[in-house]
Amino acid sequence: MTTKSESVFQKTSIGLGKRKQAIARVFLVPGEGNIIINKVPGEKYLQYNVTYLNKIYAPLKELNLEKQFDIITLVRGGGLTGQTEAIQLGVSRLLCQMNPQNRLILKPFGFLTRDARIKERKKYGLRKARKAPQYSKR
Repeated sequence: MTTKSESVFQKTSIGLGKRKQAIARVFLVPGEGNIIINKVPGEKYLQYNVTYLNKIYAPLKELNLEKQFDIITLVRGGGLTGQTEAIQLGVSRLLCQMNPQNRLILKPFGFLTRDARIKERKKYGLRKARKAPQYSKR
């Protein structure tokens, strides 16, 4: 017997979002606008930070759909900011899968652009990626 959450994952399409080290798999389910991140209510997971919540809801607000879907996500890696932006990208991609016309609305806001900036690797002979040891002339 499958539970309700398992059946949700089987019937819906997945929106994948990435940012830095964070990877989010997003599922949109008809509902009242709740967010569930890693089986925890979104407000609690994001430490009641309004900025993070607004960032996730932004694509839905632009399409006037914020009270029509529940957002269920599985997120791994990164910090809260990276995870939030990964969820936002996943939601945007999923909305475009559902209705290709949404792409024309979301694209100008930058919701469909993957932020390619990642941490630069440390080089040998340096303390960090670009920080050199202190130089003494004499």
